[in-house]
Amino acid sequence: MTPAPRQVPDSAVRALLLAAGSSRRFGGDKLLYPLAGRPLVTHAATAIAEAIAGGILRGAVAVVPSGATKLAWHLDTLGMDLVPNPDPARGLSSSLRLGLAALEQSGAPAALVFLADQPFVRAEVVTGLVLHWQATGRSVRPRYAGAPESPGHPVLLDRAVWRLADDLVGDTGLGDALERHGVAIDELPCDGENPDIDTPADLRGLGGFP
Repeated sequence: MTPAPRQVPDSAVRALLLAAGSSRRFGGDKLLYPLAGRPLVTHAATAIAEAIAGGILRGAVAVVPSGATKLAWHLDTLGMDLVPNPDPARGLSSSLRLGLAALEQSGAPAALVFLADQPFVRAEVVTGLVLHWQATGRSVRPRYAGAPESPGHPVLLDRAVWRLADDLVGDTGLGDALERHGVAIDELPCDGENPDIDTPADLRGLGGFP
């Protein structure tokens, strides 16, 4: 029998927002382009800030390119601790390692990893992932009904698996390492989807105007 979840308020889970991508396919710094009247990056960051205010998450760090002043300002304004990535060209794996290292110093027992170019993270998904970890102690990711073949985000990583990120290279997330080491990650069924914004056409299709 699955144990009853602990209360979500005063959750120990911290968020990690990965916001140091090169935006090569977009052709520019996509995270500052507007969507629904505000910069793309602020959508995921606001979802995190609201989860912190509601006690679902305890705090957050955001990995940003060194010297990205405008991007950093938006995230600092939303209360995030900033972690500079001096060489974002090394790919997603480098940002993941930097962010997890910062959270390791904070003593966080689990990290909920968000991608900054996914603007439609819903509160009920965040809450569901945290509740699942509280009940089981297992890493978990959403499986969206609207995109069942795609690995869902954000991904909640129990601290026990963080060191698997040490050997990652390039634009590789922790999923490949978990599979190689035979570490299972649970899936939480969720409605809808949470699409990436990879190209200007993606943003225009959602009401943005690059």
